[in-house]
Parts: sequence; structure tokens; C-alpha cells
Amino acid sequence: MSDEAIISCRHLAKTFAQGDISVEVLRDVSLNVMPGERIAIVGSSGAGKSTLLHLLGGLDSVTRGEVRVGGTNFSELDEKGRGHIRNQMLGFVYQFHHLLPEFSALENVAIPLLIRGEPPAVSKAKARIILDKVGLSARLRHKPGELSGGERQRTAVARALVTEPKCVLADEPTGNLDYNNANQLFKLMMELNVELKTSLIVVTHEMSLARQMDRVLTLENGTLQVV
Repeated sequence: MSDEAIISCRHLAKTFAQGDISVEVLRDVSLNVMPGERIAIVGSSGAGKSTLLHLLGGLDSVTRGEVRVGGTNFSELDEKGRGHIRNQMLGFVYQFHHLLPEFSALENVAIPLLIRGEPPAVSKAKARIILDKVGLSARLRHKPGELSGGERQRTAVARALVTEPKCVLADEPTGNLDYNNANQLFKLMMELNVELKTSLIVVTHEMSLARQMDRVLTLENGTLQVV
């Protein structure tokens, strides 16, 4: 296993302007995410957990500090450069699946590979493999509206993993599911973490799930604390 962090941030801060008022959501966050590591981030609503994930994934710009993915400083890249790093290195799973309703599960999962420039036939072949891993080989042609909530989230996980990313950032991935589906999805993500050696950063409010990770960190008062 490499001893170089997949994602690292140093003295990360993020301030939002609300009219004439500046609100500092993050004020001093430092973190290393190692290859294959599983990290849960917990904290109260509004603590800035989603903001932190967006900064780590290069989806928003930092106010102070730096984020490095694979050793590359996001702040030194333009949006095209950040998009390239995201596509090559990262996968994202959200509370709401964000699948494209007009496309089948197979097509939705193939999209990140098509964006990368891989041929359609290759993209769909890889999408089939990962959809089989998440137990959806019989649902390839179904559109999101024809899938259950648990199946839609499993499709979203497959889409996040199809590029074989170094790290998956998941924002309340089980938050929109009932207890059984939430536990099944979390178990699946943990199994794929081991099989594919992909690091996981999961924001969750479920401590029973968080405690299954290698580390649990609480975001409080703009900083990360070890639980």
C-alpha cells in the first residue's frame, strides 16, 4: 500500500457571504486520506459536512488553505483541470441519486467513462461488470423511475465506482433509504471498498454505520475532531 495520501487538506477554511455578513463554516480543517482507508464524518446539521466534501472533491473553491488530490493542488487548476482530476481520481455518491431519468441504469453508469473518452462499447461493458457487482445485472435496461429507492442508490454507487476511482466521497448515501436498504447499501459499499481498494469518505448521521469505518471524525465549530 502506498504511503502517499489520496486526498489531503491543510488548514482548510470556507467562508460564505450572507448579505453583509460573512459566515465561516470551516475554519481550520486538516486531513489525510490514505489508500483504501474508510473515514466517516459526523456532526450536527449545518456543521459544514457537505461543504467539506465539496471542497475535497474540487466542487467548490476554498477560502484559505489547500486541497490536494493525488498530490495535485486543486487551487492551481482551472475548472477543466479540476474536472479531469475528478474524473480520473474520484467518485461521488449523494443522498439523492442524481441519475438522469431519460437513461437506463446501464447508460447512467457508463456516462463517466464516456466523458473520459472511452468508446461506448467499452464503457457499457465496464458498466455491466460493476452493475453486476451491486446486484443489478437484471435491471440494466430499467430507467431510474422503474427502479426502487435502494436500486437507484446502488446504481449511483456503481456509477461512482465504474471509473475505478482512488476515493469515493459519499454525502449521506443512505439518508433517503429505510433501515434495511440503508444497511444493505452500506454493507455493499464496505465490500466494494475492500475488493476495489477504493478509499471512502462518508458523511453520515448514523453512528451505527459510522463506527464500522476505520476512523470517525466529528465536524464541530469548523474543525475536525477524532471521536
